[in-house]
Amino acid sequence: MELLKLKILDAEGQTLMTAPGAEQVSLVYMNAYKPGDRVALEIGTPGQYIVIQFEDTMAPALVYVVKREINFHIPFGEQAITYSPKSFSGCCHIIRARFATEAEIKARRNLAFNPYDEHGDTGFFPHASANVETRGEAVFAARNAVDGVYENDAHGTWPYQSWGINRDPNAALTLDFGRAVIVDELRLTLRADFPHDSYWTQATVAFDDGSREVLQLTKTAAPQTFAITPRTAKSLKLFELKKAEDPSPFPALTQLEAWGTEAP
Repeated sequence: MELLKLKILDAEGQTLMTAPGAEQVSLVYMNAYKPGDRVALEIGTPGQYIVIQFEDTMAPALVYVVKREINFHIPFGEQAITYSPKSFSGCCHIIRARFATEAEIKARRNLAFNPYDEHGDTGFFPHASANVETRGEAVFAARNAVDGVYENDAHGTWPYQSWGINRDPNAALTLDFGRAVIVDELRLTLRADFPHDSYWTQATVAFDDGSREVLQLTKTAAPQTFAITPRTAKSLKLFELKKAEDPSPFPALTQLEAWGTEAP
């Protein structure tokens, strides 16, 4: 029987607490986090669908885990301002993980959603990355576009984090699913802090199967939905972003959604 294990480790890699292995695990950590602390999830066999909730003020997420151990680093300082001030605070933290059910795995859903995404080789998917993030600041990181936070009438700290492109016309965001999925719908929510913000009138989404979609965008704070021909892909890239001819140099993306199902 496959088992999961949760641990809290400090900056030196010392284990602070462990939850016994089970198919569904819950760890209650009765201490304040310190810089360098991290949550570790261990699985016996890579290639598993796991529902994780590494912070009890945040939504659970169904992720695909390809490593025997994955880590989520507790955010501090600049990294923390893209999360709610209530998150990771205090002296009582509930951390949960369980195997996803067959019904959850087969269901049509937003395949891009992962509020626990981080920079680098995380070992779990979906994972967002970009060739540019404004000034390298956390509030403009690619991960912000898949965290499920849609507030977009301002910019900066939570809940207004976004993917910022540093005025670069060659900016591109890559969304890696980690396995084959079938995508049948795209939704883009542009940042809409007008008149500070500009917006894109067009964007291209290229899939790793060689296909692409050209999306016509408008100036709106609402999610813009595009039904597309279903295709099987392991990743997609959002690029060729055409800015509107307006005075602002600051278009940005609040959320990218990719709706569909697991590939057979």
